[in-house]
Amino acid sequence: MNYLFHNKYKKIGWVILVPSVIVAYFSLFHEWQPDFLDVKVPAIISDKEGLNFDYKLFKMIENNILNEILGILIIISSLFIAFSKEKQEDEFIAKIRLECLVWATYLNFAILLFAIIAVYGIPFFYVMNFNMFTIPIFFVITFNWQLRKIKNYEK
Repeated sequence: MNYLFHNKYKKIGWVILVPSVIVAYFSLFHEWQPDFLDVKVPAIISDKEGLNFDYKLFKMIENNILNEILGILIIISSLFIAFSKEKQEDEFIAKIRLECLVWATYLNFAILLFAIIAVYGIPFFYVMNFNMFTIPIFFVITFNWQLRKIKNYEK
């Protein structure tokens, strides 16, 4: 089990994830972006003028980096939560962990297949952005649900 983080990283992950998701909600649904995060950033490829396919290569661009910060925080924190050892980590927990990871992957690809068939235009882009986070989110939900079922069964 040396590929798992120490158990303390799970708490750190939750402390980072919860506020990150709250800020992401306000950024996404209320278009909140603080001005102090408007900075020049290096871009390998960019299209700052909208979807006009006029790509710029290797340029410095002005960008509000809130979405990038939130994406990084959500990915790192969800990985900490998903892949930290349990206090009692054994072969049975490892089996549950693997099964939940497989189901999270199935759900992720089911959303992707549905989106390819039924979602078009800019909404497809939003579904793809959300889909980046579904594997760790679904894993955390199913893994914790399975652990809770086991603990309730043992009582």
